[in-house]
Amino acid sequence: MYAALWSVLPGPWWVRLLILLILLAAVLYGLLFYVFPWISQFVNPQEVTVQ
Repeated sequence: MYAALWSVLPGPWWVRLLILLILLAAVLYGLLFYVFPWISQFVNPQEVTVQ
């Protein structure tokens, strides 16, 4: 899977690496600011206290 992704990206290896880092940052941004807050509506964490 990673080899197929690497071969599809254009340019030399450093451009491919830069594109992958940008894609990774975009995925993490989407997860942190859109997906996780949406999922938190459905998950009820139990109130746990440590004594």
